[in-house]
Amino acid sequence: MSLGDELKPHLPFLRRYARALTGSQTHGDNFVRATLEAIVAAPEAFPRDVDPRLGLYRTFHAIWSSANIEEQPGHRDMNDSEGIAQARLSRITPLSRQALLLTAMEGFTPEDAGFLIGAAPDEVENLVAEALTEIERQTRAEVLIIEDEPIIAMDIETIVRDLGHTVTGVAVTRDEAVQQAMARRPSLVLADIQLADDSSGIDAVKDILQQFKVPVIFITAFPERLLTGERPEPTFLITKPFQRSTVKAQIAQALFFDTATVPA
Repeated sequence: MSLGDELKPHLPFLRRYARALTGSQTHGDNFVRATLEAIVAAPEAFPRDVDPRLGLYRTFHAIWSSANIEEQPGHRDMNDSEGIAQARLSRITPLSRQALLLTAMEGFTPEDAGFLIGAAPDEVENLVAEALTEIERQTRAEVLIIEDEPIIAMDIETIVRDLGHTVTGVAVTRDEAVQQAMARRPSLVLADIQLADDSSGIDAVKDILQQFKVPVIFITAFPERLLTGERPEPTFLITKPFQRSTVKAQIAQALFFDTATVPA
């Protein structure tokens, strides 16, 4: 099997990670593209002594680090969205965010996450704890849940409330979601893709975004369909079945990059 064939199944999930890390589909996908270009340009440099997925993420992290994306606040115009996002980065160290996302969202062990970011396993655990502490101090949000499966909706609602956020409502159809959003504008939306009346959570979100800006996290059993990198796709994505830690990490990242919740 060629190296390309070995890496192909892992690309959608690297896009998911890159988008969550950067808070942008465009920026995240660009980093993934740069990773693939680096591998194609020098395949002999690809780490073959580890699992292909681990080698792929390691190459990504080498490019991420070399790009020096984490600039100090003040290096950009703080009036634009990227400037505000950079200001938020000062509140939680980049390494902490990486450790949290790698373990909670991507499912890497502390040992593997340590290999990716150049840290010992116990350091990774400390970084994750640091990130979780910072999340506890995060701006509280009002959250609309769009989910037609009652048990899943209840689970998500519990996670949201445990994080200290307020649930504005639980909608099970497109029309209901739009009505609830307009009645009480949320500061975050968690949306399933397929809804009760065969309507689409994507369409519901499009309707809501036509009225006002709000960060959105999509929930789906088929993440590969929304991680192709070939069209406008979600920045934040949760895969069914999900772990509670995954939902918490994604909520934290979505709010982290949300310009609307940055204090003046």
